[in-house]
Amino acid sequence: MTSVCGHVMSLDFIAKYNNWDKVDPAELFSKAPTEKKEVNPKLNMVKFLQVEARGCDYLVLWLDCDKEGENICFEVMEAVQPVMKGVVWEQTVYRAKFSSITDTDIWKAMNHLGEPNRNEALSVDARQELDLRIGCAFTRFQTKYFQGKYGNLDSSLVSFGPCQTPTLGFCVERHDKIQSFKPENYWVIHAKVFKGKDNPLTLDWNRVKVFDKEVAQMFVSLAKTSKEARVESVTKKEKTKQRPLALNTVEMLRVASSSLGMGPQYTMQIAERLYTQGYISYPRTETTHYPENFDLKGTLKQQINCRLWGEEVKSLLSNGINHPKKGVDVGDHPPITPMRAASEEELGSDGWRLYEYITRHFIATVSQDCKYLQTTIVFSIGTEAFTCSGKTLISPGYTALMPWQGIPLEEALPVCESGDIFTVDEIKLVEKQTSPPDYLTEAELITLMEKHGIGTDASIPVHINNICQRNYVTVENGRKLKPTSLGIVLVHGYYKIDAELVLPTIRSAVEKQLNLIALGKAHFQQVLQHALDIFKRKFHYFVDSICGMDELMEVSFSPIADAGKPISRCGKCRRFMKFIQAKPSRLHCSHCDETYSLPQNGAIKLYKELRCPLDDFELLLWTSGTRGKSYPLCPYCFSNPPFRDMKKNVGCNECTHPSCQHSLNSLGIGQCVECDSGVLVLDPTSGPKWKMSCNRCNVVVHFFEHAHRVQVAQENCNACDASLVTVDFNKARTPLPAGETQHTGCVFCDSVFQGLVELKHATMRHPMHRGGGARRGRGRGRGRRGPPKKPKDKMAELAAYFV
Repeated sequence: MTSVCGHVMSLDFIAKYNNWDKVDPAELFSKAPTEKKEVNPKLNMVKFLQVEARGCDYLVLWLDCDKEGENICFEVMEAVQPVMKGVVWEQTVYRAKFSSITDTDIWKAMNHLGEPNRNEALSVDARQELDLRIGCAFTRFQTKYFQGKYGNLDSSLVSFGPCQTPTLGFCVERHDKIQSFKPENYWVIHAKVFKGKDNPLTLDWNRVKVFDKEVAQMFVSLAKTSKEARVESVTKKEKTKQRPLALNTVEMLRVASSSLGMGPQYTMQIAERLYTQGYISYPRTETTHYPENFDLKGTLKQQINCRLWGEEVKSLLSNGINHPKKGVDVGDHPPITPMRAASEEELGSDGWRLYEYITRHFIATVSQDCKYLQTTIVFSIGTEAFTCSGKTLISPGYTALMPWQGIPLEEALPVCESGDIFTVDEIKLVEKQTSPPDYLTEAELITLMEKHGIGTDASIPVHINNICQRNYVTVENGRKLKPTSLGIVLVHGYYKIDAELVLPTIRSAVEKQLNLIALGKAHFQQVLQHALDIFKRKFHYFVDSICGMDELMEVSFSPIADAGKPISRCGKCRRFMKFIQAKPSRLHCSHCDETYSLPQNGAIKLYKELRCPLDDFELLLWTSGTRGKSYPLCPYCFSNPPFRDMKKNVGCNECTHPSCQHSLNSLGIGQCVECDSGVLVLDPTSGPKWKMSCNRCNVVVHFFEHAHRVQVAQENCNACDASLVTVDFNKARTPLPAGETQHTGCVFCDSVFQGLVELKHATMRHPMHRGGGARRGRGRGRGRRGPPKKPKDKMAELAAYFV
């Protein structure tokens, strides 16, 4: 018995087609081959499953009972097929179907094993491929087109997604309604009446409001003809406020956003933590109906000692629980319920708030309905009718658990009957004005997405988070989503070129086609090809019509030539290039009309006016702060790797130039003590607080503080093959014996240097368990390949030292 962590595999293009500069985005619709890759290579999930399955005769799959779960079934099957004994899928692989984790359900599932549903798995494959090809093609094209033109375009990725874009469309549609709203004046009649010594009673006009002032004046005049208000009728009606349905994911996200002030993505993170810790049931479900064999009483009994709702639970158990309302059983997982009692001290503030709501909601579903008496009195004043109504609580029912849904306390209405006369205290005409709608809240957006079939219970938080991360919307007070200039321009641009790119209708149509695959009524390849053909034509039309969106961009954003400040010289024209700080930060040469990428999330400055020996561009220094990493880089090489073994977007600390004084060859010291692929490189700008940093991970090694100079020598250490280091100390502060000021040795092995080296800024993974803390990789990056040498005893000493 074992488990997986969600999907084992993900779909991606083969490496050749992941180069944005060399691949035409149009090729991604058909020519670009795809391949399945492990979702998280560090987990080695495929290898792990194969180790578990080696030599087994049977495979029983207990994955989520939805389409995604069915898809994971086949991922597991493909992983273990090579190692299982005599595999005949029809005879050795079984599928367990269950909706809740109870003894009864588990036994029933095990005694009625079926087969995995290939059609449902194929529908997920089709969705994954459509989203990949469509999203990547549009995203790559519009990102490359716009980022090189506008300097204050505040997004590092101008992304498009078949679900993400309609989600943004809902937000911009509400923004447009607000902007185009024209307020109108209207008039209402306010009336107050009293009887005897009772307090005046405020009445509501039955006509509600009128938009013509002269007509309103006429009605006021008609009402003022009488000084008395006659009671025309008094009706009393007992009403019921029904208890909620069982809780599913979408409702939980809605309430968390509107009432708890927690975003959907954050809510799901907390819910998943509560689930893995055993406090609540599985938090991803569309079902709002408890299974017939669900142990409602057993779940209730766990909450009997809670000081907040223990009394209500005891009362329910002694008087008998109310049968829950019949919801919808999608067949995936039971509704979200508490699994055991908890306290705020155990869960923390936000964890407790979400748990408290889930628990209160669960108890409310088996409580009585809220009952109240509604009294309505109809008055006539002259020719006009007015109404007054009030509610009196009969039985709070479930609102004792959910007081925010309770009946508010109101002033009691006077006792009266038909024909009674009240004295008119005041009649006046009040002028008001219509107000625009407010920006969409996250809760309203979730409702719209569910209504139009945009995303699933699992992906809705991801889509909302994406439009926030891409800087298409900002989250304002009250969890309201206000579109940014970029979000507005994009949606207006899609409407201008092809409205179907942003409307939810086309996604709904695609979902219906995918559902036909799941039902076995449509062929996987035909549906996939049909949808891709449609979007391919839309893509070509979009590319041909991009000037329509560009016209909108020009109004909102400034040309890249007008942005930024001069920082370094271009290696081609020798004119100053401008540094644009708005994300994504980049350099632009207005003379050559070229834009160069830069590392993000750090500070950029000129590096001693030194130049790259390959292209004559002035070097820059990127730093993440005094306590972090820093390295020089050539702007041209950063975007255009000069050597075949260099990746794009790397600095001089990864450059394999054989003789450049800034390259890995000249400044590399030894393999990183934490990661397998990184090399520790001397930071030549760090003195007098010298350090070397890994060029791949976040390890920083501080050494030789207050040294006058630190240089990497040509020789290597005989013990570990790391490059030796020559250190010049100040005469007054030298730590060397006998007042010596210079020493050459190995940072890792030399006894003289011990005590002068300190590892910081790293999450150590017990280097002792990996045979040493700093193994030899490629020396100083001189191009040596192959596995690192096995460390000698001195390396084990180093590991212990660092720990």
